[in-house]
Amino acid sequence: MTAENHQTPGAAAPAPSIRPLTHDDELEQCVRLQREVWGDDFRELVPPAVLLVAQKVGGVALGAFGPAGDLLGFVFGITGLRDDRPAHWSHMLAVRSDLRDRGVGRRLKEAQQAHLRALGVGMVYWTFDPLVSRNAHLNVHRLGASVIEYVRDMYGRESTSPTTTVIGTDRFLVRWDIREARITPPVAWGASIPALTLGRDAAVELPDAPELLIEIPLDIQEVKARDPDRARAWRRMTRAAFEHYLQRGYHVADFLRGAPGTSGRYLLRREAAPR
Repeated sequence: MTAENHQTPGAAAPAPSIRPLTHDDELEQCVRLQREVWGDDFRELVPPAVLLVAQKVGGVALGAFGPAGDLLGFVFGITGLRDDRPAHWSHMLAVRSDLRDRGVGRRLKEAQQAHLRALGVGMVYWTFDPLVSRNAHLNVHRLGASVIEYVRDMYGRESTSPTTTVIGTDRFLVRWDIREARITPPVAWGASIPALTLGRDAAVELPDAPELLIEIPLDIQEVKARDPDRARAWRRMTRAAFEHYLQRGYHVADFLRGAPGTSGRYLLRREAAPR
């Protein structure tokens, strides 16, 4: 789960101080930030006690703080076993609205990675909405997380969060191997690669090609506010496309986020996904 409002990329913010959330005021700031990001009626809010006690058993609750001690963002997750091996579920990542796309989220994920490596954890899992370009850019392009499943309405069809109304809660389930450093490979976006985009309706041809592009809006929240029917059509089109190709041996190889006013595009390839 991640904060989903898109902001135009800006200059990198000064490096925040990242540390575990331990004091009462830090934990309360985290709760306030959850409400700021996901709304006052957000039913999945994590309370201070859970933020605190999860850290006693390998969980992570890290905050990014400014010079005045104000909370800029946080990452929270729980650690357990998957296939009899230590694994971490990264449940929440949120950044203050005026600081998004300025490197705070990336720094939090890097700090989370270092913390979990020290505990002997090799794999991290989480979900994000495939229609949110900012999250796709961070998770797929920057971090190199592997998409392992497309899940319809993972958190239910209805949600109290304003970021998930209108289009439901379809999610990518991703796996991040933190045992090795991430190196973002160069990707050539050739003109000959078939591109799937939304036409007048959600119907779209699904070509059989070794590589293809699936387009999404650069800012799905803006589309939802301006034209909810259009936003729902984007969901129907991309759901059909991702389910079709992921079930046929394709994997998400990369994501390219365009300039303001354009779009984002996933690159899918028909070959074995990295394990």
